[in-house]
Amino acid sequence: MPTDNKYLFFLGCAIPYRVSSYEVSSRKILAKLGVELVELPEFNCCGLPLDPVSHEAMLVLAAKNLALAEQQDLNILTLCPGCAGTLKKVNKILKEDSQLKQQVNEHLKEAKLEFKGTTETKHLLQFLKEEIGVDKIKAAVTKPLTGLKVAEHNGCHVLRPKQYIGFDDPEDPQTLKMLIEATGATCLDYVDETECCGAPSVGISDKVALSLARDKLNHIKDVQAQALITICPFCHIMYDTNELRIEKLFNEVYGIPVLHYPQLLGLALGLKPEELAFSDLRVNPSRLIEQVTETLNTQ
Repeated sequence: MPTDNKYLFFLGCAIPYRVSSYEVSSRKILAKLGVELVELPEFNCCGLPLDPVSHEAMLVLAAKNLALAEQQDLNILTLCPGCAGTLKKVNKILKEDSQLKQQVNEHLKEAKLEFKGTTETKHLLQFLKEEIGVDKIKAAVTKPLTGLKVAEHNGCHVLRPKQYIGFDDPEDPQTLKMLIEATGATCLDYVDETECCGAPSVGISDKVALSLARDKLNHIKDVQAQALITICPFCHIMYDTNELRIEKLFNEVYGIPVLHYPQLLGLALGLKPEELAFSDLRVNPSRLIEQVTETLNTQ
């Protein structure tokens, strides 16, 4: 059985190059929570980008990662919903289809690997809920973010497809809200919380994508949220990179910083903004940091 508190850290392809602030802040909070992360350079792409071109190639790539984890006798922790969903799906499919499993293992023989189906993969959101637990997170908070009001954005893929992910309701998600409130902050409800950020539409229509993001930012602004909290690297990129662009394009004013959840939790755990890569954010978070600092000084 996989070892407790020790997990293989699967970063995927995009995060180290495009959203390193998510990786940095995640490593910091996981260390604070007593989680040991194990690096495995042999990991390859999860396979998701190849699925539209070659489903078989996607299966083999994902199965190779899973087989490597089985060799280490460790479960996988990933920050990317796409990676988590792909590894979860392939794990379930191959365990339930012995013929397909045999076909995939024929390919894996070349790398002297065999998929058996003895490990599991969890996205950070599921991991924090199930492996750490809300109560333990609350107990670890040393600087409660009392008075801070934020909105959350789960994204489309962190909870979908439900038959493979299965730890929260994608139509009425509660996990991220509970984790936010464990920091002492208030998580505000707003219109169309579960709507897409628009990122998947960028390749088809930039205007449609930005319009979708604008709608969500307007709804978040309506409830006077002081920040938007994300758990998906691509959703974060969509909002943080494009908020200033949307303001200019549509003559809007938001000033809503977009934080990775580990950055929010890190502040509550007593970590400093510079330790959590706040300087990498495109939308200036200085007002938010000032308010948090003032609140902590009065506690």
